Amino acid sequence: MRDDEILTRISSLVSEEHELRTRLSAGEVTSDEERARINQLENALDQCWDLLRQRRARRRAGEDPDNAAPRPADEVENYRQ
Repeated sequence: MRDDEILTRISSLVSEEHELRTRLSAGEVTSDEERARINQLENALDQCWDLLRQRRARRRAGEDPDNAAPRPADEVENYRQ
């Protein structure tokens, strides 16, 4: 996945998150449904940002960014900021 594809995916996930919150406010989804999907979206976003950081770091180090690979959500979620 190229950087621009990752950024497009991030934008799509953020848009879905905003739409979901709007649907919750309108009573179209329950808070449980919203919470479950928000959790999935947050995990996917964290993975995308991690992959983008990996690609940028490889590029700065003179390595091939295409060798970066998505890491499992549970691995990415346990990073310290």
